[in-house]
Amino acid sequence: EVQLVESGGGLVQAGGSLTLSCTASGFTTAAYTIGWFRQGPKEEREGIACISSGHFTTYYADSAKGRFTISSDNTFDTVYLRMDSLRPEDTAVYVCAALVEWSGSTLIPELYDHWGQGIQVTVSS
Repeated sequence: EVQLVESGGGLVQAGGSLTLSCTASGFTTAAYTIGWFRQGPKEEREGIACISSGHFTTYYADSAKGRFTISSDNTFDTVYLRMDSLRPEDTAVYVCAALVEWSGSTLIPELYDHWGQGIQVTVSS
C-alpha cells in the first residue's frame, strides 16, 4: 500500500522560508512521479511542482517558479518542497501525491493515484 506522509508545515512570517517533506513508501514500481499541490480557503486545488523517479526531472507551475524548489533524497524516499519569500497568499493546506507507473511531468491532480493527508502552512503578514 502506497503511503505518503507530509511534514514540516506550520506558521511562518511573510518573507520567511519553509521546507516541507513528503515521505513515500509502499511502491511496487520504480516509475512514479511525486507532486506537491495546495488548496487554500475557498480555492481549487493547485499544482505546484513535481519530480519524477526516472531522472529526477522536475517541473513547476508558472506561479511556483522562482520561489519554490522541489527535490528528493537519493533514494526518492523523501521529496522536499522548499518555499522561499513566503506571502500570506501562500497560506494553504499542502499535499503531496503520487502518480505510479509513469515517470513524466504533470500537475493535473486527477491523474494522481495516491494522496497524503495534507499539512497546513500559514503565512502571517
